[in-house]
Amino acid sequence: MGVNAALEALSKEQLIELVGICSKNLIAIDGTWFQSVERERGMGEAMHHDEEAWRRFTVSEAKRLKSFLGLPERAGLDGLEAALALKLNTLSSTAEVHREDGALVYRVVECRVQAARARKGMELHPCKSVGLIEYEGFARMIDEGIACECLSCYPDATDTTCSCAWRFSIDED
Repeated sequence: MGVNAALEALSKEQLIELVGICSKNLIAIDGTWFQSVERERGMGEAMHHDEEAWRRFTVSEAKRLKSFLGLPERAGLDGLEAALALKLNTLSSTAEVHREDGALVYRVVECRVQAARARKGMELHPCKSVGLIEYEGFARMIDEGIACECLSCYPDATDTTCSCAWRFSIDED
């Protein structure tokens, strides 16, 4: 049985479960290479490569989701909300989105990466710099007029009810 036939044979429930497994596997491989560089070269070099990897990946992820969803060029906050719901990190972690004062707030309630590092007794991942690259780049691919602001993210976490929080708004300029 070929790959396509194997997928076609799965029920909707099995496909949904498989998407969850695949998203967790992709986050796991991301963490595996990161921890290898971290052990061998230190956190600074690991963060440099993490930033570069996410700078490229987030653009391709957003483009693919934008196409999949059939979003227009300037998809606005509604388009971003639809794309965020299918984003790899959203599928592998616990996240929520809500509207606040004309903006979209995206909160990762429980981050799979931080939870794994905590379980292993490791220092939390200082992901704010990567998050800025990832979420701003993702949003701008959905609509170039969307601005991204970090509300809380390690090592500058201010909201203890989530792993990180991001605010998206439309630039008025």
